Amino acid sequence: MRRREFLAGLGSGAAWPLAARAQQAPEQTRRIGVLQSLAGDDPEGPIRMAGFFQGLQRFGWNEGANLRVDTRWAAGNADLHRRYAAELVALGPDVILAGTGTATVAPLLQATRTIPIVFAVVIDPVGAGFVATLARPGGNATGFTIFEYGMSGKWLELVKEIAPHVTRAAVLRNPAIASGIGQFAAIQAAVPFELVDVRDATEIERAVTTFARTGNGSLS
Repeated sequence: MRRREFLAGLGSGAAWPLAARAQQAPEQTRRIGVLQSLAGDDPEGPIRMAGFFQGLQRFGWNEGANLRVDTRWAAGNADLHRRYAAELVALGPDVILAGTGTATVAPLLQATRTIPIVFAVVIDPVGAGFVATLARPGGNATGFTIFEYGMSGKWLELVKEIAPHVTRAAVLRNPAIASGIGQFAAIQAAVPFELVDVRDATEIERAVTTFARTGNGSLS
């Protein structure tokens, strides 16, 4: 099976007739790298990977038979994201799955501009510089977005409708994630808010505690 046929099976194989897919027997074992921002012991991880493997099996790809999958869990650590991205690229996979949004796409694109990258749960891949346009991504990355920035302002508008007494709003963000820039601009255009930078669980807890000391507030 040629490389482009394998990638089609990974991304858009759902459109193939079942009979046609059944006739295409892989000629060799293919290799997929997976970079996750979750921790290895996060209970959400096995659920995501199970769905991923089920999708591949539908198109005849089975780990241990005609497929090898190498997964790295970065646990939200920026240094690990970069380290594991380099490790996966060094393995020479046919394609890499950026499984957890911007945090996984950016380091992978820094590590390779040739190996195909498929991303999921990314906000505004154009604004983040991952693709040229939605219609014609170009480069070596393509994938799926989860929502449009305009919805961000609607979230705080909804909070105001539910709790009219709210007079203060704070948005927590990780400044290392580039996709947040456009999102916060959309929110600011709709409702004034306080931007709070946080990078880990300790900073999140501290920020929430500080903000909660005064009343009539909302966090996003």
